[in-house]
Amino acid sequence: MVPLQLLQFGLPSGPELLLLGLVLLVIPFGLAYWVYTDAEGRGDDNAAFPALAVGALGYLTFFGGFLAAAVYVWQRDEPTAA
Repeated sequence: MVPLQLLQFGLPSGPELLLLGLVLLVIPFGLAYWVYTDAEGRGDDNAAFPALAVGALGYLTFFGGFLAAAVYVWQRDEPTAA
């Protein structure tokens, strides 16, 4: 086993960890917001449900949020005239 001091790279800490944390928080929130505004624009009365699903899956499993957003895009209805 190689000691950590002999490795050419270190463990993330400080600014790297902060940046990683912000990315892992901002991207799921942005996906959920986009799904909500898109569903509202299409006249969906229950726009919060797909947005909550995308946001929750994005926070729990990062790539699950992208998968949920892809499923939403695939199954969404055509926009209704208001």
